[in-house]
Amino acid sequence: MNDVSAALAPSGYTDGFARASLPPPDEWPELRFDLPELQYPARLNSAAELLDGASARGWDGRTALVGTRERLSYAALRARVDRIAHVLRQDLGLASGSRVLVRGANCPMMAACILAVIKAGCIAVPTMPLLRARELGTIASRARVGAVLCAAGLRAEVDAMEPGGLPLLLFDVPDDAPESLEARMAAHDSPYPAHDTAADDICLISFTSGTTGVPKGTMHFHRDLLAICDCFPRHTLATQADDVFIGTPPLAFTFGLGGLLLFPLRVGACAVLAEKLSPETLLAAIQEQRATVCFTAPTFYRQMAQLADRFDLSSLSRSVSAGEALPVATRAAWKAATGLEMIDGIGATEMLHIFISAAGSAVRPGATGKPVPGYQACILDEDGRRLGPGQVGRLAVKGPTGCRYLDDPRQRNYVHEGWNITGDAYQMDEDGYFHYCSRLDDMIISAGYNIAGAEVEEVLLHHPAVAECGVVGRADEERGQVVEAHVVLKPGVAAGAETALALQEFVKARIAPYKYPRVVRFREQLPRTETGKLQRFKLRSDAV
Repeated sequence: MNDVSAALAPSGYTDGFARASLPPPDEWPELRFDLPELQYPARLNSAAELLDGASARGWDGRTALVGTRERLSYAALRARVDRIAHVLRQDLGLASGSRVLVRGANCPMMAACILAVIKAGCIAVPTMPLLRARELGTIASRARVGAVLCAAGLRAEVDAMEPGGLPLLLFDVPDDAPESLEARMAAHDSPYPAHDTAADDICLISFTSGTTGVPKGTMHFHRDLLAICDCFPRHTLATQADDVFIGTPPLAFTFGLGGLLLFPLRVGACAVLAEKLSPETLLAAIQEQRATVCFTAPTFYRQMAQLADRFDLSSLSRSVSAGEALPVATRAAWKAATGLEMIDGIGATEMLHIFISAAGSAVRPGATGKPVPGYQACILDEDGRRLGPGQVGRLAVKGPTGCRYLDDPRQRNYVHEGWNITGDAYQMDEDGYFHYCSRLDDMIISAGYNIAGAEVEEVLLHHPAVAECGVVGRADEERGQVVEAHVVLKPGVAAGAETALALQEFVKARIAPYKYPRVVRFREQLPRTETGKLQRFKLRSDAV
């Protein structure tokens, strides 16, 4: 941990763990606030700016969130957030700056919980519904979580995680059980005055897995949540108050948090939050809700293009693709099916949201786009020198947001001389458009999910039949990549479909199911160097 308090405004928190866990100032990226809209006051609570600010702008009667079972106006959402904030600070007695793990599918209560944690002066740690106890326990331990807000249907993994014994409040509880979050909320009906926080107080810790499988906590300030609203959606999407946002990314992903909650709230628009969407049900929801802006991954767009003629999509004016590389064929198929030019974008959990993109007439098929206003980007070689057009190198970016890992030496790998090094190989053309080439590391990106091969390997090695294994990504037309496991079995174990299925189910039961190896290859031995290091590049070449 490092003392960076001298470089920051006085904190509004009594619990100083998060600020003390920031990297030292000389390891931070350069932060730039070049646009007038990025000039924020020194004291700022982002949830209050979005919610109380909406009331001040006369938006109380507008629809803020649409869920499967309810619709919330801006006034109703603010009242719900205030009640939850009272529960956190009064009932649970959490100190300002405490970390609160939030677990749930996309729904108005999940959104309200995240906003309430922030408004109350605590730090939200959102987690995906698919995460297992092992992964949740690691996150809770790394962030030193002080309480958990969890959807009732997802409590089993929380109960099983270690460390256990954390204060737990369940929401969406059948029959309004007396100890539910809703029951606690009912005892509070007064407005909650937003906690006085600094613009550079941490309000969000989002976890992402690195190539080693050890999760990295990315720490974001109150001003960061507003900055992403005032860059990409303002300048590229041109969002308006009459927009209706919809999509698939979980709110626990920063892609979903921005696109399906923060962006619409910033302009007084509406967000549709739906659970367990398929390509067909997403299309049906666009038709039913008259959605205008859609956020999802290329995998969904590929499948939706084949079904689009069955639905009335006339309300849809913008479709945003991110989370994995957008194939030219997918872009073309979507445009042929809908008439819409896809808005591609690249973001990162470390950067919070999209920083390179293009829309409308500025789109160039095959290119991600140009830096979003507020951001700068370039291509660097291995020594940190800038590369010219047509040369492949490391994508480097800087702007109002940037990487700050929670007490993690990998900070030094992500930041180089003020630039955020995203881990992507890119090249820039003569016109300043950035073209994606590949990932620089061994991260597998499948259907928009980041999967660390080493984490899958660790689980497989716990199976009694596995002697050793190596996991890599295999190119796949539908998902971008799929997880492929190369497995050496112990003597006496038969290789075949039955064993492969057993290994797949074993992984599904221990970590998030989307990480399981969709392809299992049995080998006599794995390629290694003389020193015993696994040669992953040989596994990948075998996987082509």
